[in-house]
Amino acid sequence: MSFSKKYHNPLSLNFSCIYNYIDAGLLSVDNVDLPRKVRYRTRSHKKPVRVDKQCHVGRTYEDFEAYLAANPDIPVVEMDSVKGRKGGKVLLTIYFRNSSLMLAFIRDNNTAKSVTKIFDWLYEQLGHEVFTSLFQVILTDRGSEFTNPLAIEFNKGNGRRTHIFYCDPQRSDQKGGCEVTHEMIRRVLPKKTSFDNLTQDDINLMMSHINSYNRKKLNNQSAHQLFSFINGGDILDKLGIKSIPANEISLTSLLLKNKKT
Repeated sequence: MSFSKKYHNPLSLNFSCIYNYIDAGLLSVDNVDLPRKVRYRTRSHKKPVRVDKQCHVGRTYEDFEAYLAANPDIPVVEMDSVKGRKGGKVLLTIYFRNSSLMLAFIRDNNTAKSVTKIFDWLYEQLGHEVFTSLFQVILTDRGSEFTNPLAIEFNKGNGRRTHIFYCDPQRSDQKGGCEVTHEMIRRVLPKKTSFDNLTQDDINLMMSHINSYNRKKLNNQSAHQLFSFINGGDILDKLGIKSIPANEISLTSLLLKNKKT
C-alpha cells in the first residue's frame, strides 16, 4: 500500500462548513465562485406578536351589547388604526358615534404603549370630568395595539376613566363609523403612503378638513358643528381641530402633498 493511500483521509464537510471557512478567509475561494452561496440569503424570523387573550374576557361584543342595553343613552366611541408604509408611522383614530367626528393621532409604531400614551395625554389635556364624559365606552378591534385595556381604562392613580370592549373577530363592520371615515382619510393619504414625514399638526389639519365637511346624514351639518353643539367648541380647540370654511375644504392628496413620501 502506498503512503498516499495509507494516510489519505478526505474531509467530509457540508456546504455550511465550507461557506463558513470561505467567510473566515481559510480557503482561497471567493463567494462569487459559488453561485449557491451568492444567492443564499439568511431568512429573517419575525417574532410573532403575543396577544393576551385574557384581555377580551368580560369585554366581548356580546358584553358590549349587554352594557348598552343597561345604559341605553351612553355615548359610544370607536377606536382603530390606519397604517402607512410597512414598519413606519401609524395613526390612532377615535370616532364619536353621536357626532360622526373623528380624531387622529400620529404614532411612531403600532404598539399598545403608544395607544396608552395618547389616552394619558387626552386625559391630561381634557381633565377628568370632560374625558370621562366623552369616553364612557370605547369599542375597538382585537389588534395587538389594543391588548392592554387596563392601561386605557384606568388613570395613573388607578381611577377608572372608561370601559373598553372588543368587536368579534373579523367583524370590522361592528365599528362601521371608523371604517367609513377611514375612506375619507384615504382620499388624503392613499394606501401605501408613508406617514413618516407627517407631524401631528399635519394630521390635525387633515382631520379639520374632514370634520368640516357637510354630510347628508347630519342634515347637511358638519361633524365639527355637531360635536361642538353637543360638547362645546373649546374641546376641539384644545385638541387642534379647527372649522374650515366650506369653499376651502380639500379632501384630496394635494392637501399634504409636500409632506408625504
